[in-house]
Formats: sequence, structure tokens, C-alpha cells
Amino acid sequence: MSVLAAIAVLAVLILVHELGHFIAARSQGIHVNRFSLGFGPILWKYQGPETEYAIRAFPLGGFVGFPDDDPDSDIPPNDPNLLRNRPILDRAIVISAGVIANLIFAYFLLVAQVNLVGVSQATLPGVLIKQLAPEVSNVAVQAGIKPGDVILAANNKEFGTSLQEIEGLREIIKTNAGKPIQLEIARGDQKLSLNVTPEAKPAGGSIGVGLAPNGQIVRRRANLIEALNLGAAEFQRILTMTFQGFKQLITNFGETASQVAGPVKIVEIGASIAQNDTGSLFYFGALISINLAIINILPLPALDGGQLAFLLIEGLRGKPLPSRVQEGVMQTGLMLLLGLGIFLIVKETSQLEWVQKLFQ
Repeated sequence: MSVLAAIAVLAVLILVHELGHFIAARSQGIHVNRFSLGFGPILWKYQGPETEYAIRAFPLGGFVGFPDDDPDSDIPPNDPNLLRNRPILDRAIVISAGVIANLIFAYFLLVAQVNLVGVSQATLPGVLIKQLAPEVSNVAVQAGIKPGDVILAANNKEFGTSLQEIEGLREIIKTNAGKPIQLEIARGDQKLSLNVTPEAKPAGGSIGVGLAPNGQIVRRRANLIEALNLGAAEFQRILTMTFQGFKQLITNFGETASQVAGPVKIVEIGASIAQNDTGSLFYFGALISINLAIINILPLPALDGGQLAFLLIEGLRGKPLPSRVQEGVMQTGLMLLLGLGIFLIVKETSQLEWVQKLFQ
């Protein structure tokens, strides 16, 4: 059931994305002849007055179809409500609407997480020093930091009970390599003030400590107004982290390429979350929805960003690129994406525990 829950979350996110395209088109009076959740053989379909709605066998995808290039369509080629005959702005709205829908949906998932399930937090303020790295030259040891110390503030930034305080402290350490950081520490009943200078590492500053929340982890449900604010803050944090992750993937491709996850790995992660903590599926869905939006807006062929790039070129040239050029680029991009998808599916499936047991 946990695997089905993870697949259901992905299917909902894809549905939201395609609904964004569909609603943006229909609200402008643009013809839409197909709306499909999934790919492959049709399991169920309904023919509306203009649009065919279908559910297909493989739910990890979907599409909105337009009659512009449908040879069986009886709509005249010069119909002003065909997508290709609309102004660039109208088409850009339709193309970008899926990304916008995913971002909006992610925000409301985070609000639901906080309001309905609750937000995890520590029972005590500060960040706990759980352990020290074993190196003799550890800068934390030299500064007088001990396991069990609680960092209450760093460079006058106080740490509360939020689990995000750990990331906040890590960011201060990372961005202050070679510079002294003033720490306010609680050691039992004592309050101490220490200075520590992070050691410069390739990934940023480091002081050689393991960090953990202070006290027990509990959940607190927020009222709607607070949930809206907390959801916005978490949305901004995830969005920033996701952009940083893509930047790192591009700048350090050789080191980070192995961390790219495909559909099988995503479902595996979602299934683990559903099995251990069903309430966190809201957060899982928001995380994947934001990643789905950012991936789709990249200016790559066969993605929404690629189509927006074609519109930008059309706006600059005053006319679209030749159809054969666009089709060639889109088909090449689609084949590359399908190839990458198949590679990741095969690779990640082979790494599943139950699959490995079959070949032992």
C-alpha cells in the first residue's frame, strides 16, 4: 500500500501539472482535443463535447493534446482559437501554466502539512553538539567545544526549536571559512561564549561536529494564519535549496550525477515515507512538485522551457523557426529524455533489494 500511496502522489502532481495547461487553454477559448493522465494503452476514456479525457496504463506522465496538428480534426487551419494561431503571450501562458500550477499546489501542500498534520520541532531551543569528529586537529576541540553542548546563538543569531535551525547554523559555518564565529553555548547550567574559526573545505567551512535537535522531536499543529506563513517560509526554503541543487549538478556534474533520482527511486523514497510517517506525504508531494516545476521550466527540448525558448526566438525574429527545425529539435530532445528515463528506471530497479535477491 505504501508503494501505491507514493505512485498516487506522483499521479496527482502530474494531474495538477496537466490541469494547469488545460485550464489556461480553455479559459482563453483555445481548442483542446485530448487530456490524458499517463501514457500507453487507454484504461478508461470519456469523450466530451470537444475533449477526450483518458486514463492510461502508465501513470508517471501525462499530456494535453491540441488539434493544431491532428490530421483528423475538422477545425479549419485558420481558426483563431487554435493554439498556433494565438499571440505569443497567450501561448506562453498555456505553456507555463503547468509549472505555475505545480508551484501553487506545492505551497498549499506545505500549508496542509503544517495545519492538518503539524510541523516537527524540538522541545528545547538551540542546536545540540551530538559528537565531535575524531581528528586531533579538530577546530571545535581546539575552541573548547564538547559533546553535549547546546549552541544557543552564532554571531548573534539565536536558535529556537525549529528543526531548520540546524541548517541555519550549518550555513553560518559554511559561509565563514577562515573567519571567527562567536558562539553562545549552554553546558549544563553554565552559559559560555566561545570563538571558533571554521576550517576551509571544498564544500565550505567546517568545524568537525555532528549536529542534532535539542531535546525530543514533537509535532505541533498551527492555526491557518500561522500555517500560511510557515508554508510560505518552507516553500521559499525548498525552492532555494532546489535551485542550489540544480546549480551544483551543472557545475559539479561528475560528482553529483550519481545522485540524480528517476521514477523508481522517487517511488521507493515515497513508499518509505508512507510506511513510516504517512503525514509526511504532504511534504514529499510538495518537494517533488517543486522539483517537477523547475525541471519543466529548464530550456531543454521536449520540456515546457524548451517550448518557451522557441516562443522567445519567435518574438525576437518576428516569425517562428521552420516547423522541420522545431520538430527535429523536439524529437531529439524527447528521445534523449526517454533514453535517460529508461536508463534510470533500469538502473534503480536493479538496485532494489527484492530484485537483487532474485539474482543471488
